[in-house]
Amino acid sequence: MGIKILQQSKSQKQKAEAYVFFAKAANMGNLKAMEKMADALLFGNFGMQNITAAIQLYESLAKEGSYKAQNALGFLSSYGIGMEYNQAKALIYYTFGSAGGSMMSQMILGYRYLSGINVLQNCEVALNHYKKVADYIADKLEKSESIPVEKVRLTERPENLSSNSEILDWDIYQYYKFLAERGDVQIQVSLGQLHLIGRKGLDQDYYKALYYFLKAAKAGSANAMAFIGKMYLEGNAAAPQNNATAFKYFSMAASKGNAIGLHGLGLLYFYGKGVPVNYAEALKYFQKAAEKGWPNAQFQLGFMYYSGSGVWKDYKLAFKYFYLASQSGQPLAIYYLAEMYATGTGVLRSCRTAVELYKGVCELGHWAEKFLTAYFAYKDGDIDSSLVQYALLAEMGYEVAQSNSAFILESKKVKILEKEKMYPMALLLWNRAAIQGNAFARVKIGDYHYYGYGTKKDYQTAATHYSIAADKYHSAQAMFNLAYMYEHGLGIAKDIHLARRLYDMAAQTSPDAHIPVFFALMKLETVHLLQDVLFFKQFTMCWKWMKLDNTLGPYWDLFVIGLIVAVLIFLLRNRYG
Repeated sequence: MGIKILQQSKSQKQKAEAYVFFAKAANMGNLKAMEKMADALLFGNFGMQNITAAIQLYESLAKEGSYKAQNALGFLSSYGIGMEYNQAKALIYYTFGSAGGSMMSQMILGYRYLSGINVLQNCEVALNHYKKVADYIADKLEKSESIPVEKVRLTERPENLSSNSEILDWDIYQYYKFLAERGDVQIQVSLGQLHLIGRKGLDQDYYKALYYFLKAAKAGSANAMAFIGKMYLEGNAAAPQNNATAFKYFSMAASKGNAIGLHGLGLLYFYGKGVPVNYAEALKYFQKAAEKGWPNAQFQLGFMYYSGSGVWKDYKLAFKYFYLASQSGQPLAIYYLAEMYATGTGVLRSCRTAVELYKGVCELGHWAEKFLTAYFAYKDGDIDSSLVQYALLAEMGYEVAQSNSAFILESKKVKILEKEKMYPMALLLWNRAAIQGNAFARVKIGDYHYYGYGTKKDYQTAATHYSIAADKYHSAQAMFNLAYMYEHGLGIAKDIHLARRLYDMAAQTSPDAHIPVFFALMKLETVHLLQDVLFFKQFTMCWKWMKLDNTLGPYWDLFVIGLIVAVLIFLLRNRYG
């Protein structure tokens, strides 16, 4: 009953009712219901977060051999949430979890062996773990086209978060609806797509999708015709499976040269749906759609050459088409590329490349839905619930989740971790995100070493991280920080010329850096002038004796900037007075 309510309900209130049934079933000793209840208590579904109660449930479930419980206990041990921080124990739990069939545990172990986290780095072991999960995902993807979930970055500026392009605001949605009703064809197709797959925080609603597509198709939109064809080909509550109707709409779209329509006709001939199987016709339509850049058609061509369906097997051509489709993020194309790199089929074998590609496929799993629930929990001010969800995804190797977890931890609003653990844990997560190519995270590591957050103050290490961020990612913030360190000789040899150059580079890289750079350069030139000209020789001893750090405190340079600004204002007022 609980699962039925959960699947059919749309509102949070209805979903909460399902947990009443789960609770009753759990009290009667039903293991699946106990798992559902433990998850709800851990992740704080419907505001019922209670980690102590969740752990008790997980521990009794683990004794019964529940792989979900093994995975959850591993996760809690690895962060020290409600349990002792113990990486060795976490590893044991994950190993048992993956042996029992937990896809999450497989993914976590894959990531740990890939990155060498508490285990010896081993690409082949990582490949083995990731391949098992990727096979499972690919099988699901072949049955239905699942769409990646939006991953909102919390490190974006707060003002951007409310109008985040990843999640559609209610007001904007209402405005789109208004435009669609007024006859804006493009908006009608966009709303149809959003409802068809449930994107940008909107519920999946086939009836609304079909309604908007039919409106747009009536106005002559080839894309809308193709999407109606797709709906009838796959079949759903609003458009029951009907090959003849699918053929009709795909043909209408294809006659207008629409790539999705051409691809749809190719699929009908390839699988023999409503028409006899005809590989030559399928190939013709797939080629036309692929030439127009439609990634699904590029993938189908790759698959035909890979499997030898109606054509001679040609791994070089298969690789070419899989690669083209993968550039648009076609998930099955990425999966087959990984297969080719893992086995050395048609391409030189590369374990590292295969693992990276498999990892990308694994990250499309249904568990990525936690990105949405975590984001909404964060927006609603339920910080603990948000952190637990992001932290689990971070453990699974999602870079966005690693930086989001670190961001939440350093805000110090978390209640489920001791204060002294927050900065070291945030530093660890920034580090993992930086290794995966996040420039912002790399600057953050520099900041942590510079100020001594969660680690010892270490200017040298801070400078190293700023240098990586500046050289590799052209980060204006890193350039500015590095310039400041060269100016004052912090952790690196003092070099005024290099400081000037880095300040200039920061200003050129980002418009936001113009004002800070202007003031920093003004201060640098003023101090330099005082040292080199006014105080040359005679006043050198006096300058040393003053020891500005002692006289005006460690932020004397800010005082100098303030002085410069005051002088500038005074001069400008006199000039125009």
